[in-house]
Amino acid sequence: MKTMMPTSRSLRHLICGAALSCLAMPLNAQTDDSDWRVPRTPDGQPDLQGVWANNASTPLERPEFFGDRATLTEEEFAELQRQAQEILDDGGDALFGDGFLNAVVSGEVRSYDPATGNYDAGWMVDRGLENRTSLIIDPPNGRLPDLTEEGQARMQARAEERRQRDDASYLDRPIQERCITWGMPYIMAGYNSYYQIVQSADTVAIIQEMIHDVRIIPLDDKPHVDERVRLWHGDSRGYWDGDTLVVETRNFSPESQFRGAAENRIFTERYTLVAPDVLEYEFTLEDPTTWERPWTAVINYTRDDGEIYEYACHEGNYALMGILSGARAAEMGQ
Repeated sequence: MKTMMPTSRSLRHLICGAALSCLAMPLNAQTDDSDWRVPRTPDGQPDLQGVWANNASTPLERPEFFGDRATLTEEEFAELQRQAQEILDDGGDALFGDGFLNAVVSGEVRSYDPATGNYDAGWMVDRGLENRTSLIIDPPNGRLPDLTEEGQARMQARAEERRQRDDASYLDRPIQERCITWGMPYIMAGYNSYYQIVQSADTVAIIQEMIHDVRIIPLDDKPHVDERVRLWHGDSRGYWDGDTLVVETRNFSPESQFRGAAENRIFTERYTLVAPDVLEYEFTLEDPTTWERPWTAVINYTRDDGEIYEYACHEGNYALMGILSGARAAEMGQ
């Protein structure tokens, strides 16, 4: 059965509604320097140190239109390149953010909105091109596994809780608004999506620009902390598998949620330097109380010559004050 190629109009909707990648580094990127070798620290470990950026436009989930196709045809990719350039020439905003991911997760095709002037597309245009149709590589359909019955019930309960929230205090607002944490993994592209890796012989530190979270990962044989100890970013333990840094994290707080999963999830990361300026980041999430099977995704981080900047969340957090003040005003008007 022949698969129909998307029309020019639908392709434009897909790219502008964030259904496809146009400005990200390619999977399995290769360096042009055939003599390149993975650099080493003085301890002989692969040297992953530096600042890395996630500016990928690839959606987490694959639009259902593409089925099990992990990549585009040459014709589809060429059309996307053309329309991506057209959007940039028109002054369109960078193609990333919550709207980007949410559009793909919902499976909706959304039309292109004119530039708001918030984010310059130049942030992403120099990151290369990728023809992948999703960050998720397993399951083969590039989509999140089905929720279990327990997972569905939990998601519905949380949605109802959000609907009934009355903003009586700051405790009624999400932890992101309260400058606590965006959780882990933080996979939003383009917006404070920079990370710095620092290594020693027995420890790796990963500094996340968003809300300046720092994960300290021991590289030893010690077991995880007692299961009664629950943390925002969980308890991580790392080891080297050849040239790949493998990190397993568990013991998450019940309040540390990621796409419906919380304290029961086991999170496994694999960091592999595949080129001088490309760090392949693969992660697998397993939670039998939330999903019917584990799932895996890959993001290609690109090296950046800049630095991690302070995330001054509280200093600029006027929105929280405004939300609570608005709630009090609404109460007085009742």
